[in-house]
Amino acid sequence: MEKKKIIFFIYELGSGGAARTIVNIVNHMDRDLFEPIIVTLNYEGSYEKYLREDLRLVKLETKRLRSAIAPFRDLIKEERPHIVFSTIPNYNTIAILSRLLSKTKAKSVVREAAYLGGGMKENVKLFLYGRLYRFTSGIVALSKGVKENIVKRYRVSDKKIRVIYNPIDLQEIESQMLKKDLPKEHEALFEGPRKVIVTAGRLVKEKDQATLIKAFAKTNEKIPSRLLILGDGQLREQLATLARELNVANHVHFLGFQQNPYAYFHRADVFALSSTTEGFGHVLVEALATETLVVSTDCKPGSTEVLQDGKYGWVSPVGDEQQMADHLKKALSIVEDERQKQIAAGKKWVESFSAERIVKQYEDLFLEIIGVDK
Repeated sequence: MEKKKIIFFIYELGSGGAARTIVNIVNHMDRDLFEPIIVTLNYEGSYEKYLREDLRLVKLETKRLRSAIAPFRDLIKEERPHIVFSTIPNYNTIAILSRLLSKTKAKSVVREAAYLGGGMKENVKLFLYGRLYRFTSGIVALSKGVKENIVKRYRVSDKKIRVIYNPIDLQEIESQMLKKDLPKEHEALFEGPRKVIVTAGRLVKEKDQATLIKAFAKTNEKIPSRLLILGDGQLREQLATLARELNVANHVHFLGFQQNPYAYFHRADVFALSSTTEGFGHVLVEALATETLVVSTDCKPGSTEVLQDGKYGWVSPVGDEQQMADHLKKALSIVEDERQKQIAAGKKWVESFSAERIVKQYEDLFLEIIGVDK
């Protein structure tokens, strides 16, 4: 059978969740059936080094998204792919327009990962995206909650939407989490009697690390602990000020973006997520895969689906620092036998998100849209 050429379009292969997802998909696709090609703007992305050697990476000669339409159109004309796949609304818009202007037989498939909308201005924008999505052959929603939101705010028929969770490279996570290459000063943070709580994510309003720091301050009063915050963002100074005001600055450590967060997750006693909303909660699956207990907010729709309403971790209301503190104390005080049972259950559950299983769902969707019998 002729290999099916799939173009994956993304702004850049940076450090975000969308880039990580694209890399996991293309790395695990069946090369006997598919020829994946990644197309980005003219940026150097930190995830590029994780691509398999046989993958083609094409960079358009522009760093402006709006300027990408013409060169991307020309590339589609040249490559004649079966499908143009993209993710995130702004990038989806460029991909759809480029594909339409190419006047080829390529089909568009878009992916939605976030639970967007709420305000009137944003809802109007999403409705307009929905008009454009009429020109696609399929839409992938990151979770059931995201699918419901697309139907509600984009006004797209649910028959066009397929729920496919994020693929997780469990073998890579297991390999990375056991590496002993942390900087000495970071390794020291896991030594001594203090418990260790770790979190990871951009330092932005939606991740609400402020609630976590407040919860940590309450927890630290009863159980001496450290809070390690992985990630960078515009709120770093504001969050550092909050830690000083709560007299926990000596125990809150801002470690910035880490290429291998799994080594930190695995060494920690608890992974905590304080987001206000998550389309999926990719990092929760990764934390469970590293054999770490999880405390999270009920950041809909992601955490409620990933943690199965508290079956695989403690879940508190968004912004509720007291309940999060109570859950952190419970997780840090759990007896070893119960801890091991919970870790084993979580690790078993995340097998359903393995890259092999999830990528097979993408492959089946692509073949169905192309019109190939499986």
